[in-house]
Amino acid sequence: MLSLNLSIIVFGIAALAIVTAGSRLARLSDDLADRSGLGEALFGVLLLGSVTSLPDFAATLSAAIDNRPDLAMSNVMGSMAVNLAFLGIADIVYRKANLEHAAASPVNLMLAALLIVLLTLPLLAIVTPPLAVFGVHPVTPVLVAAYLFGLYLVHRTQTKPMWFPRLTRQTVSDIPDQQYRGSLPKAWLGFVALAIVTCIAGWVLMEAAKGIADQTGLSDTVVGGLLTALATSTPELVTTIVAIRCGALTLAVSNIFGTNCFNMLVVAAADVGYLHGSIYHDVAPVQMMWGLVSILMSAILLLGMLRRETYGIGRIGFESALILVVYVIALGFIVANS
Repeated sequence: MLSLNLSIIVFGIAALAIVTAGSRLARLSDDLADRSGLGEALFGVLLLGSVTSLPDFAATLSAAIDNRPDLAMSNVMGSMAVNLAFLGIADIVYRKANLEHAAASPVNLMLAALLIVLLTLPLLAIVTPPLAVFGVHPVTPVLVAAYLFGLYLVHRTQTKPMWFPRLTRQTVSDIPDQQYRGSLPKAWLGFVALAIVTCIAGWVLMEAAKGIADQTGLSDTVVGGLLTALATSTPELVTTIVAIRCGALTLAVSNIFGTNCFNMLVVAAADVGYLHGSIYHDVAPVQMMWGLVSILMSAILLLGMLRRETYGIGRIGFESALILVVYVIALGFIVANS
């Protein structure tokens, strides 16, 4: 086992690698979204969101296989809550108007609704009587099927939308850039290479976090929900902020919602990787808190995107401020009761 000081150093290096790779991923994604013809919304859901979830995937699966269900579930569920809080931070960064107004998109609305549906499934599994078939809860394959069907709905919404947001001077539409740098194969190779770096760094991060938890006496719930959740979510924060700086607002928002939807597959993988039955029934009840908070934050953001307030106090949307308050209160409650 690594010493505490060495674990902290390794944790910091892995987090730095994630931040560095994430900033480059955002710029490549903005370029590839235009070149591939997918557009920012679908690219954010299908590719960027999946790639930025790789640290969560590696970290959560590692903890589940290591028979640490609380660390696994608190990492992935805590990551979803902090990802949504990052949209509040992104709204603070974008000063021209409220982000919920400027990034109006039917795909983002569909993603928010889909996330709420997906989040309810593991919570239902937690409160139902213990049940496992070959060590896997029946909700797990339902979760995977719901995610795949949700992607179909998102694609239909992108290609054949049934409504359009009202365009205003503050609305930033997804208009492809016709000026590209470098060859397309080189761009894809760079994207894949950064994805691999991100995944490996996520696994290293979790191993270091487990060492920190063991040697400091902190509970797996606190380490997973606070330490690793924040660290493995740094790609989402970095890519979202960089995307906003590049003017790719739709990519920024769809990246967060797409990441959280993909994280539900991470939950399913944790149940499969956990070899002692259903992971849902071996986690502490406090894990439900993260799921319920994520549902609340998603619903608030969904309302914000429907309401589309142009400016709030200090040009920060009321919904963005509210989700930040909700996250801070939830984090304080979980730390105090763990």
